Amino acid sequence: MARGGFEDLFVWQKSMSLVTNVYSLTRSFPSDERFGLTSQMRRAAVSIPSNIAEGHARHTTKEYVLFVSHAEGSTAELQTQLRIAIDLGYCVPEVAGVVFDQIAEIRKMLNALRRELNARIART
Repeated sequence: MARGGFEDLFVWQKSMSLVTNVYSLTRSFPSDERFGLTSQMRRAAVSIPSNIAEGHARHTTKEYVLFVSHAEGSTAELQTQLRIAIDLGYCVPEVAGVVFDQIAEIRKMLNALRRELNARIART
């Protein structure tokens, strides 16, 4: 795996796109959710590319793995919050489906990145 900047990572790029979609989706949520579910979903989405970037900037591969794991956790958090938003009637499943698909793709990419990083650790 080449060691370019984090902005070169497809998983980071896809995560940035996810952030944009989550912000768009939550714009239509009720205003009384501004400091509730809207804020939590946006924070979870932003956390994904942020953790990828921070892990990439760390000095050891072990630290990188930890931040990739944090990003994976944020995908699960966002998926749960999106389900809650559907259950509360804030968005319809068809609209949320795009975000669910992005989350699934990013989760797979993060899993692959974590496996590669762990293999790198095992080789040293």
